[in-house]
Amino acid sequence: MEFGNFILYGLQVAIQPLNLIYCFIGVFIGTLIGVLPGIGPTGTLSLLLPITFHIPPVSAIIMLAGIYYGCQYGGSITSILANIPGEASSVITTLDGYQMARQGKAGLALGVSTIGSFIAGTIAIIGLMFLAYPLAKAALKFGPPEYFSLMCVGLVLLTFLTQGSMLKSLIMALLGLFIGLVGLDPFTAKPRFTFGFKELMDGVGIIPLVMGLFGISEVLLNLESEGIEIYKTETTGLFASLKEWVKAKWAIVRGTIVGFLCGILPGGGAVLASFVSYAVEKRFSKHPEKFGTGVIEGVAAPESANNAAAQSSFVPLLSLGIPPNVVMAVLYGALLIHGIQPGPFLVKDHPDVFWGLVASMYIGNIMLLILNLPLIGMWVKILKVPYTILFPLILLFCLIGVYSVNYAVFDIYLMVIFGCAGYVMKKLDFEPAPLVMAYVLSPILESSFRRSLSLSGGSLTIFFVRPISLAGMCAVIGLIVFQVLSARRSKKRKVDVQ
Repeated sequence: MEFGNFILYGLQVAIQPLNLIYCFIGVFIGTLIGVLPGIGPTGTLSLLLPITFHIPPVSAIIMLAGIYYGCQYGGSITSILANIPGEASSVITTLDGYQMARQGKAGLALGVSTIGSFIAGTIAIIGLMFLAYPLAKAALKFGPPEYFSLMCVGLVLLTFLTQGSMLKSLIMALLGLFIGLVGLDPFTAKPRFTFGFKELMDGVGIIPLVMGLFGISEVLLNLESEGIEIYKTETTGLFASLKEWVKAKWAIVRGTIVGFLCGILPGGGAVLASFVSYAVEKRFSKHPEKFGTGVIEGVAAPESANNAAAQSSFVPLLSLGIPPNVVMAVLYGALLIHGIQPGPFLVKDHPDVFWGLVASMYIGNIMLLILNLPLIGMWVKILKVPYTILFPLILLFCLIGVYSVNYAVFDIYLMVIFGCAGYVMKKLDFEPAPLVMAYVLSPILESSFRRSLSLSGGSLTIFFVRPISLAGMCAVIGLIVFQVLSARRSKKRKVDVQ
């Protein structure tokens, strides 16, 4: 089957009525979640995972993917109109977007954000289509040592690129690895770390974990915050004039390139992409001092970048079976729940999932363009819904969702425990993302490590004699050494200043 036939096959899968409906549901919910601050795509995917058990696998993955890239569209609305990012990747948009709203250019900012997002998302999908398939073919040559080293690189990069302390991120990653070990040993079938609870024989479920860490904890945090004040301005003039497009076109192009590369990078994703693209655009600008005062490039670049990153994040997930960020980790879990193993065999064993998902992204981006341009007034009204009405509904969905998986009250207890733990973690600046990533990768990391030792007769040299594995281990060591040296330099500078 030639490449063109693959695309046609994907379109045939994507345009099936059921898949179209779930694609629309996904992008609609994604936009809604992007508009509502504090919930985020990770929490939403966690809440909806149990619902997908009763949906065909292709439809379920199309819907969950639509939620993720749909969030990037909706997040810009609150950033521009309320100076509050609806989604973490839209934080940087507040700097110029809100200033444009105050200058009476809210419509222009929203229009450029939406159209730039559409262009970037479409280009990123093309990149995904052309890059994922060759990567999957190359990954067929990988053995256990190569997979182990790649997993290590992903975990270290995630902790390296987090906004907080790397030490705290490493602690979270180690905790995630420990939680992933709970249950029966995959090689000896003996229970480990179950503490006498028979419910833990199958391990800690991903749904109670993520729903607690990202659903319950977010509700608890948002109850502490005050209401949202929307800046009252007209949202007319959505389509930029030719002069404004001239200013924004290269920002969109550069934001798309930066976003695509950051999305592929383990530990990167839409948040990193938006910050990097803003910094790049400021560096390229002839008037960098104007950034933060309401320049259109300050909206176009990060919004293009976060959408490109959301699409390109699927490249390592689908082709290598490695989730590059926490949202992809949840999607990884969703694929496993439906009996689909992400990785190099996905294209061969489940072509309907791979090509159907890629084609659905084209359709989803068109749906998002239609949803965002004419319906901005509706999304603004949704912002006015009091959180005192929203949070009981979110808690109810959490309880129903986690119980409906195994009909076990024990899962509810787990969710509440992880929810309280997640709340404490965030208050103490411990990011839960490395924990979830490590938890998801833990089974593959362990099996790859133990199989590698079996091949080498127990010698660790196997990770350093194979080229790909050696490159990965060198990258891990290099990143850790660099971080340690950077920390020492920063301490020395503080001492010198004092």
